[in-house]
Amino acid sequence: MMDALAAFHFLRPWWLLLLLPALALWWLERRETDTTARWRAAIDPALLRHLIVGGDTRRFKPSDLLLAGWIVGVLAIAGPAWRQAPSPFAQSARPAMFVLKVAPSMLGTDLQPTRLDRARQKMSDLLALREGAPTGLVAYAGSAHLVLPPTPDAAVVETMAGALAPDVMPREGDDLAAAVKLAGQVLTDGRQGGSIVVFADTVAPGAIAALKDERDVPVTLFAMQPAARVSADPSLNSAVSALDADLVVPTLDTADVAGLARTLATKGAAPPLAGEAPRWEEAGYWLTPLIALLVLGWFRRGWVLA
Repeated sequence: MMDALAAFHFLRPWWLLLLLPALALWWLERRETDTTARWRAAIDPALLRHLIVGGDTRRFKPSDLLLAGWIVGVLAIAGPAWRQAPSPFAQSARPAMFVLKVAPSMLGTDLQPTRLDRARQKMSDLLALREGAPTGLVAYAGSAHLVLPPTPDAAVVETMAGALAPDVMPREGDDLAAAVKLAGQVLTDGRQGGSIVVFADTVAPGAIAALKDERDVPVTLFAMQPAARVSADPSLNSAVSALDADLVVPTLDTADVAGLARTLATKGAAPPLAGEAPRWEEAGYWLTPLIALLVLGWFRRGWVLA
């Protein structure tokens, strides 16, 4: 409620100036129709009330109804607003790039069935939670390769990830910096913002220094090791520090990917393009029933305003 009050404003505030002539005309009309005004200066008001015969004794007059309708109508035209609505032309979900390590170490079985297979399972769970969100894929070992640019087709991403294996990579090694740089370049070229999610078990000590230059895009490191080993692995913690990244530890359920999905929904926002910025939602139409109710008063018999 306090946030709505703080954000309350009028989209067309200059229309509020029409309230000045409304108040002026209402005051002049009341003054012209008050036949007892000249007697108040000579007779005590308490006594004058008993000396008046007839006259308009109504507390609520047609001029008052007209003023109320004028005020409500001007407020509606001025465009009251207090909340923003997303643009229909803006992309609803931010893109993400999955960076998958495809090296022999990912065939370890401490995560069943293997670390690589568990990474594919977590990717599939994350794609299900981000239904319709553009997702791309980069595979790396000793070199980094773009497998798929961001696409909303989750089935294609899963199919391409399922076809990756260490024996298809052209060079063995651990060039995470090149993979993050490639994924970041893809997101930058797309001009939609986004985040990078790295699925890796370890990071080569020689690759950590180069990671400090790859902080342009938010990165999350999904550790493909048992939770008990992640905290004891200095390479993962050093990579997280170098990238200023978030660290996600795998769980037996989907709590890890659920939290990551929420993070991806809020991180990596790009500056909105023309026509994609949120717009203020005009609320003046909520006053139209009140205007209609005031109009009904003019159907009352004997209500005339000259």
